[in-house]
Amino acid sequence: MESRTFTLLEFPKVIEALASCCRSEPGRRAASALFPARDIQEVARRQQRLRQSMTWAEESRVQCPDFPDLDGVFGYLASPARMLDLDAAWVLGRFITAARHLKGQVLASDSARWPLIRAEAETCAWPEQTAAALKRCVSDDGQLKDESSPELWSLRQDIRRIHQQCIRRVKEFVKDQGIDGYLQDDFMTISSDRYVLPLKSNFKGKVAGIIHDYSQTGETCYIEPLFLVEINNGLQERRQQEREAEARVLAYLAGLVRQESDSLQQLYGWLVDMDLLLAKARLGVLLQAQAIDVAPDAELRLKNARHPLLVLSGQQAQPMDLELKETQRVLIISGGNAGGKTVALKTTGLLALMALAGLPVPADEGSTLPLWHSVFVFMGDEQTLEGQLSTFSAQIRHLSKVWEDIDEKSLVLLDEFGAGTDPSQGAALAQAVVDGLLEKGAWTLVATHFPALKAYALGQPGVRSASVLFDPGTNKPLYRLAYDQVGASQAMEVAREYGLPEAVLARAEHYLLLDGADSQQLISRLNELAAAREVELAGAREQGRLLSEQRAKLAEEHERGKTALLADLKKQSQDILRQMREEKISRRQALRELARTRHILEQSRHRPEPEEHASWEAYHPGERVVYPAWGKSGTILERDERRKALKVDLGGVSLWLPFQDLARISEQAAVSRPAAVRNISSRPVELRLDLRGLRVDEALGRLAAHLDRAILSGVSQVDIIHGRGTGALRREVHQFLKDFPAVTSFVVANEDEGGDGVTQARMR
Repeated sequence: MESRTFTLLEFPKVIEALASCCRSEPGRRAASALFPARDIQEVARRQQRLRQSMTWAEESRVQCPDFPDLDGVFGYLASPARMLDLDAAWVLGRFITAARHLKGQVLASDSARWPLIRAEAETCAWPEQTAAALKRCVSDDGQLKDESSPELWSLRQDIRRIHQQCIRRVKEFVKDQGIDGYLQDDFMTISSDRYVLPLKSNFKGKVAGIIHDYSQTGETCYIEPLFLVEINNGLQERRQQEREAEARVLAYLAGLVRQESDSLQQLYGWLVDMDLLLAKARLGVLLQAQAIDVAPDAELRLKNARHPLLVLSGQQAQPMDLELKETQRVLIISGGNAGGKTVALKTTGLLALMALAGLPVPADEGSTLPLWHSVFVFMGDEQTLEGQLSTFSAQIRHLSKVWEDIDEKSLVLLDEFGAGTDPSQGAALAQAVVDGLLEKGAWTLVATHFPALKAYALGQPGVRSASVLFDPGTNKPLYRLAYDQVGASQAMEVAREYGLPEAVLARAEHYLLLDGADSQQLISRLNELAAAREVELAGAREQGRLLSEQRAKLAEEHERGKTALLADLKKQSQDILRQMREEKISRRQALRELARTRHILEQSRHRPEPEEHASWEAYHPGERVVYPAWGKSGTILERDERRKALKVDLGGVSLWLPFQDLARISEQAAVSRPAAVRNISSRPVELRLDLRGLRVDEALGRLAAHLDRAILSGVSQVDIIHGRGTGALRREVHQFLKDFPAVTSFVVANEDEGGDGVTQARMR
């Protein structure tokens, strides 16, 4: 792709944001080198890895550990003659520690959820010997450990012994000679890598020895007493031997690094790639973005697309739908200035580059993009004084240069193409260019003010028109597109908003009327209708979403009720069999009880099917309805207009329920299908209901359902666990129990049974 495409669409700014999400300098370099892919397999692989990494990062909160840059180390050690120094060894150790940590997190995760990431970690080579040697030899502060070699251990032990010997001899000397008052410090120090005494300069003649140095003020001289000379000489020999032993250890480590160089570089590449991948996931969180499908035969469908740079800057990024149908290849956008035409073009181009680069795209689930190999942009003022080219000339020259490279795998963005010359000729040329792009099969987005191009968009096959919308009341842009219509340019309104004198505006309107080309009223009316339609569509979409959520909620409640019923029946069956084994009941009686339980189960499978949810006006007293949460049908007794609630008789239990929680039953279904039957257990069983952590309305709904099941099961007592807390939930439960007709009494449980966190209700 052309470099000017990246510049005009501001792709480098997105890359900068990605680089800032990386944890390491190598990761930031990898982000800066990221480029859109052209191969469909590579694009699909990038998107698949992105999806898995975003899921993994969201669920595990994993982060790539910081690790150092090793490019210089690998390049330096490429020569066999070069030695590994301590800094390089420490850097390698930090890198391997980071890689071990991240690889352990990957392998400990759920492989079924992110198989690509786990497979890459499993197949990545591991430098076993180098990792073990660095862990044994290099400490966290970047020094060689004593355990690096037996020789180094022995030498450092000798050095410590000499140090202790020096301290003891100096203390004895100071005490015997009585020179405590001559010393600047209490003990010896080191100068020129030898142990010396810090003596006040006035008393330097009091101690026989070798003067090594003076302090900057001249008040202290550093003298090596004669009795320390031999000890210091021995120390210097040990120091030299220590340096030689350390060099041998480093040479050994360098040999291991060269031996496992391929494994180290592969592991390093994997760690850099993981840093970049997790940075993409973090960028997705910042952009509220996700991976989208890219395929050669996919449609251009970006749902609620947002410009990523607007999102990152914290500005209000208005979502916009950008769509072309299956047989369409060109989208021509018209409408007033500052309405979002250029933003729509830039958003499409930039999101395409991001998707091809394997970055998360700020658009809704279900968005798709074709596989474009190239993106060509004609946008903004391309005038160049150096080249003596006007805007129009520059656009034409650029188009001529790339015309042969445009094909069916190209995206072309034309912003005000043809402007800067005679309007009629510019419009004609723009139409001809769009014709040529249609013949090539190229995908094209055009922003224009030309009336001829607007009319062209409405009548040309393969071309779709769209208009940016303005609020009819305030004339402010809505930053949304209305499809299959054109929009007015609204030059007068823009000029008025930016303060052009009214006298000038009045003359302009006069000239416009004289020209006979004022179609503003017609197009404004179209814009008003389109804006109203968008409001209606948004309301319909929201209503559909609410209905879908309600349906899912009812299905979940139905499933919970069914599960509870099956559990009760299973428990009863087990109790019957247990009593038969314990000879508390006869075999014949057990078979009768099991047959009764089986009959209840069969009837529960043939409950009346509810119709589609009706409006409030459709429910009337006397009608049959079903309550899916309990799986029971009943009759409407009363209506409450204010609360939009219905009083329903459910098999002898009357409840006030929101009408949205009920569904109507057709008369035929109610007659032809058997009603739900009661579970008439002959033996009372005690039940417990845990309401902790629930909202009051949800808790009371579950309590009502539970008490109903208790009535049908013949339960004599129900334990209700509401917890202590602030006591608010307990008060609501007690108030509900007072009004529940089947509850004879209720008390707070004994302390050994839960105390005031549990209420025990007695049933009729």
